[in-house]
Amino acid sequence: MSIRYFSILLVLIIVSCKESTTTPAPKKEIVIKEPFEVEFSKVSKKYKKEKQAEISNFYNETIKKNKFSGGFLVAKNGEILFENYNGFANYKTKKEVTATTPLHLASVSKVLTAAVVMRLYDEKKLDINQNIKTYFPNFPHDGITIKTLLNHRSGIPNYAYFTEPDNIWGRKKILHNEDIIDLLCTKNIPMEYRPDTRFSYCNTNYALLALIIEKVTKLPYPEAMKQLLFEPLKMQNTFVFEYEQQKDTVSLSYKSNWHTIPFDQFDAVYGDKNIYSTPQDLLKFDLASYSENFFSKKLKEEIFKGYSYERPGVKNYGLGIRLNEWDNYNTLCYHNGWWHGSTTSYITLKKDTVTMIALSNNYNKKVYQLKKLSSVFGEYPFEIEND
Repeated sequence: MSIRYFSILLVLIIVSCKESTTTPAPKKEIVIKEPFEVEFSKVSKKYKKEKQAEISNFYNETIKKNKFSGGFLVAKNGEILFENYNGFANYKTKKEVTATTPLHLASVSKVLTAAVVMRLYDEKKLDINQNIKTYFPNFPHDGITIKTLLNHRSGIPNYAYFTEPDNIWGRKKILHNEDIIDLLCTKNIPMEYRPDTRFSYCNTNYALLALIIEKVTKLPYPEAMKQLLFEPLKMQNTFVFEYEQQKDTVSLSYKSNWHTIPFDQFDAVYGDKNIYSTPQDLLKFDLASYSENFFSKKLKEEIFKGYSYERPGVKNYGLGIRLNEWDNYNTLCYHNGWWHGSTTSYITLKKDTVTMIALSNNYNKKVYQLKKLSSVFGEYPFEIEND
């Protein structure tokens, strides 16, 4: 090799090395994740195919053939295995139910009300062990805390019953949440039992929780729910029904024969009901509930445990969620709803990371059979019996 050739080669090597050390390496793409996003394992194609066949059969034989009108969805690890929409949001105009049609959640609304209360608790903006007199100084009874409202151990009577007499309220005037607390404070309404001595499911508890949310946030309940829950989780088709403004525009409620069920004096009360949503939006909420940015580990331990063991049995209630607790099976976490013709079911199988939702706007008790589908995914004592 000549000296001249060697020199040229050496220069090329030096330049090459210099370029390789000064050229920056390609940057790795940084993905900014949503604050409540949870990573689940991928569901295999084989698993999907197997489960889809079982779910489809259950839906067609148990739910849909019973004149189902509404939305139905089942997901595993956040991946939708099966969904279907059927029927009419407005039977007269033949406006169909679609994936974006908000339907009345009935008492499944309680799950969302409780979620906001618990997030305020986690952020130390309220204490669930506080006496409710902190927020309602004129309330005449002692020993009732936010927690006893959440788990239905307050002893407060149901507003649907104590407001019936004309000298208390009557059936002709529209009732609002503020009216409920005013009546409890001024009309000498007796308690049903001593607080925190037993369980009794009562809508009044969640009507009062909605008022507490308003007092803590300084926002009307519909706006508080929007800012604290619906917008952060991108639940774009979810809202709190406001009777005076929306009674002529929302999806309607029907008997099974498509006769419209009219609004009544209780349709302006929220917290216990009156949230409209979709199966896809409820799935977003359910997935967020696995995130420790949404519910801390300590919070989950408080929410998803039973508080009422006075009577033997598997049925119990956590903080805004129903429970079936068996000795030899997985715990079933769920909430059902029924208001006018709306029959609803939300099931979250925490151990199996499965979400099951059925929302109907024409009275259909078969919706409550959704829990039997749990046995397809894990250890639950149900058998699917097609009709």
